[in-house]
Amino acid sequence: MTTITTTDGTEIFYKDWGPRDAQPIVFHHGWPLSADDWDNQMLFFLGEGYRVIAHDRRGHGRSTQTSDGNDMDTYAADVAELVAFLDLKDAIHIGHSTGGGEVTRYVARHGQGRVAKAVLVDAIPPVMVKKDSNPGGTPIEAFDGLRKALAANRSQFYIDLPSGPFYGFNRPGAKVIQGAIDNWWRQGMMGGAKGQYECIKVFSETDFTEDLKAIEVPVLVIHSEDDQIVPYADSAPLAVKLLRNGTLKTYQDLPHGLCTTHPDIVNPDILAFLRGDVAANVEQRSDQPAMA
Repeated sequence: MTTITTTDGTEIFYKDWGPRDAQPIVFHHGWPLSADDWDNQMLFFLGEGYRVIAHDRRGHGRSTQTSDGNDMDTYAADVAELVAFLDLKDAIHIGHSTGGGEVTRYVARHGQGRVAKAVLVDAIPPVMVKKDSNPGGTPIEAFDGLRKALAANRSQFYIDLPSGPFYGFNRPGAKVIQGAIDNWWRQGMMGGAKGQYECIKVFSETDFTEDLKAIEVPVLVIHSEDDQIVPYADSAPLAVKLLRNGTLKTYQDLPHGLCTTHPDIVNPDILAFLRGDVAANVEQRSDQPAMA
């Protein structure tokens, strides 16, 4: 396996495919998954001439099941060490869900001089949890429920979540993809229960407001209005308003796990942005039919 060892002794697993002189794309996975969640996108963008890289976050996948450091600052610092080790420049960072938060923190705090663009896909910024400064957020009780389910029976929980709201398979007429459910379970069970448990607090309570304000590179914010995991109204439209150079691409009926269920829609839209075919600071809507 290809790994790096961070300054605190954590081994971070990563994949690195393609020509070393090609523009790199770094993919950041969601909770509680791994680099494998990006297989479709990595093959697609490799075919478009990019160098593609994806890592397993600490506590997830094949990386160390850490007891400490399960927080967004450390996640972003781990990415910075990987990027420095690979000496990536002019890189594009793409993150889904929790990975979108990781991209936001990394680019804002570590990415100066190394990042060309970023893409946030159904991502958690600005902040998920409901509080006085975020009255439209998700109540803390919802995240307490996730913690309770994980602690009680992680294996069953990791079947129930992808079988329902994560991929939208609970919607009327949805085409259930059993392989996606099985692969979600496989990835989740590869990681450590402690790190994944603590990551629930990370993705629900971390506030990225100042990070978004600090980012200068172009950012594409992709989100679906039917996202049942990260509610649309409290995420993408607010995030894009905080960005200096942001583009909002809205879908109507796609699920949270849209990169798996609808790569034929998402991949070309991201590619268009990377090639400069999407204007910045312009809200763009793309209403697509629900899964048949």
